[in-house]
Amino acid sequence: MKNHFLISFCFLALLSNTYGQIRLDPHIDKIPLVSNPNVEALRTNAESSFEDIRSRGNWKPYDSTYVTEGKTAVWLKFEMENRSNDTLKNFLFSEEHFVITYQQNGSDFQISRNGDLFPPSQRTNKSEYWFTEIKLLPFQKSLIYIKLDSNQLNQAPNYPSLFSEIGYWEFSNNIQKEESNSIGFIYFYIISLISIFMYALVFWLQVGHRLYLYYLGYLFFQIVYGFEVLRTTSASVGNIFAYIPRLSSDFFQPTQFIFIAFYIFFISKLLTVEKYDRLLAKILLYLGIVCLIYAISHFILNHFFSGFLFADTLFMVARAIILPLNLILIFWIIFKVKHPLLIYFILGQSFFFIAAVLASYLGYIDIFAVPGHFFNFTQSPNIVFQIGLLAEVFCFSLALGQNVILLQLEKEKTSEELIAQLQENQLLQINMNRELDEKVHKKTEELIHLYTELEQEREQKIKDDFIQKIKETEMVALRSQMNPHFIFNSLNAIKHLIMTSRNDDAIIYLDDFSSLLREILQNSDRQKITVEEELEILELYLSLERNRMGTNLNFSIQVSSKEELSQFQIPPLLLQPIVENAIWHGLQPSLKAEKKLKIIFDTSENLKITIEDNGIGRTESAKKKKLHNSMGASIVQDRITLYNHLNDQKIYLKTTDLEEDGSVLGTRVTLTYYY
Repeated sequence: MKNHFLISFCFLALLSNTYGQIRLDPHIDKIPLVSNPNVEALRTNAESSFEDIRSRGNWKPYDSTYVTEGKTAVWLKFEMENRSNDTLKNFLFSEEHFVITYQQNGSDFQISRNGDLFPPSQRTNKSEYWFTEIKLLPFQKSLIYIKLDSNQLNQAPNYPSLFSEIGYWEFSNNIQKEESNSIGFIYFYIISLISIFMYALVFWLQVGHRLYLYYLGYLFFQIVYGFEVLRTTSASVGNIFAYIPRLSSDFFQPTQFIFIAFYIFFISKLLTVEKYDRLLAKILLYLGIVCLIYAISHFILNHFFSGFLFADTLFMVARAIILPLNLILIFWIIFKVKHPLLIYFILGQSFFFIAAVLASYLGYIDIFAVPGHFFNFTQSPNIVFQIGLLAEVFCFSLALGQNVILLQLEKEKTSEELIAQLQENQLLQINMNRELDEKVHKKTEELIHLYTELEQEREQKIKDDFIQKIKETEMVALRSQMNPHFIFNSLNAIKHLIMTSRNDDAIIYLDDFSSLLREILQNSDRQKITVEEELEILELYLSLERNRMGTNLNFSIQVSSKEELSQFQIPPLLLQPIVENAIWHGLQPSLKAEKKLKIIFDTSENLKITIEDNGIGRTESAKKKKLHNSMGASIVQDRITLYNHLNDQKIYLKTTDLEEDGSVLGTRVTLTYYY
């Protein structure tokens, strides 16, 4: 070690003749500036001007303690001399983010800028940000000032050196050779992702499903990440982020968390996690949102506040939190979700997790900088991470292809079931028609046979029986019309809630609607039910409308005695269309702040049912029905007519327009039950 130090000292002494002056020799390939006795250094604030630096006198020998970090800059000063008859080109090598060289040229100073955070338009060396040319004419002396600046904290020391023209070409070619394989893989990574992105984009434009939108976001920010890595290499083709280096540098770490967020949203949608475990689905949603918030906050702090000094530390801490949490969620998904595409998730997530852990380990211990090590190649942490990402993308691309096949199979299965059901219904209809034809034919023969014996009396009785059956058939037909009419309106209400993003209300409405539909189906083969049972159905229906309309609907039901209501029987689902008509065509179009609906069951004398609303009235409602004609009112009237024809008890319906001083106050519908 001592001999090596002595040889280096003698070597540097040969290059100089006086203190503070470096004599150039074209045969010397490289001159390190650190610990060079001819180089002086000064540590200052990054904002210090060149004029201020020149006026200072506290310069000290340049040693390894002068390291740039955060908002601290290091200035170097030395004199160079060319004692040959030729113009000598020398190249200052530095990997700092900002390198500004001031070369004395007579009474002026020539300024050169380089560094990876200067865009090519501002750099002296457009192709290589780490080399700055310093040219001296024959027998020229020149005073050199160099400003070294970085916007990172605790970065690895970067000590500059001077290269001769021959040394420059040799060193530059070595860098190109060392980086060629890494650059080639980065190109492969970017091109592969762009190809998959275009495929997914076309698919999303055709299908419009949110699943493919999340996948596009996931791929897009991986492509951005690939271009950001490419910017830090010597690549010239496609290095678009070199023109916005500061923005690219500040967005480098947030990019990774943004595509992780889109990845979480994509996985949750692909595996339909909510179907298997709602808690897990919510945790995935919140984790994705947290990743987005962290990425945006990190970028804002780093870009708009002149460099966030603890950005790297915060990034490592965030990774240390996300990776274990990610591992926990992997096992949770494997345990809970039983989706056919789960195997693709496991493979893709395994590739990602292994690559992320290995890349974080390499970046933390700098083992990739150890000569001869397996990972000793340019951009090895990023390359390892990109390999894992690319493998994960391939797995998910296969999963999307398999998902299309599953959807197609499910669609075909549904179509086959529908066709089978239609065929079964058609066969049932044919059998029913055949049986009906046989019965009609048999009945006709009996009527002809008995006609001679019973003559007009039997003929009249058969005629009455036939009319009775027709009335009963019409009653069944009207009741069957009632249910589709109600179901149509209810499904429209559910559609309205979903389209207005009231998803929770839609779920509650759907649960209540299924309960009401079950009640209707249970009463579908009954010709009459008690008024008490009708009231229960009506209360369930009003709860549906309350969920749909919210607190704007204010209804009240007044019942003197539910026990007495059980003594009266009416056709099933008779009151619901009247109430539905009052809500949909009276209250809903109304602009009144409070929409009231009052239902009164009065059993003091027989039974009197009053349904009153403060809606827009029949006249205004009739105008609006031109666009959508309601069948509810006409069906109710027909059912009452048939009921009165078939039963001794009678029901009378009366509709009254409520008005005062020419103003419409609403509508009142009264049903009176008589023995």
